Amino acid sequence: MLHEPAVEVGADYASKKKTRLGVILFTVYATIYALFVLFGLFYTDLLGLKAIGNINLAVVYGIGLILLAAIMGFVYNLVCSRMEDQMNGGAKL
Repeated sequence: MLHEPAVEVGADYASKKKTRLGVILFTVYATIYALFVLFGLFYTDLLGLKAIGNINLAVVYGIGLILLAAIMGFVYNLVCSRMEDQMNGGAKL
């Protein structure tokens, strides 16, 4: 039994745009995360405030970061899939 790739892999004409989008999304996420860390270092009282019900702002911000990462992942996948279909002529690689 040979273990070969399941599909033929050809040229990916959308790779530059996908890379650029990935770098942009990473920069946005890293900036928002850095703000969270800076708030934790310098404004600990702010993160201790009650934001929603009995949950403090640090927990809300942290859960928001997790949700943001998941949403950005889905957006990246959706946009890149559309770019691949459009730039590679709609042919599946």
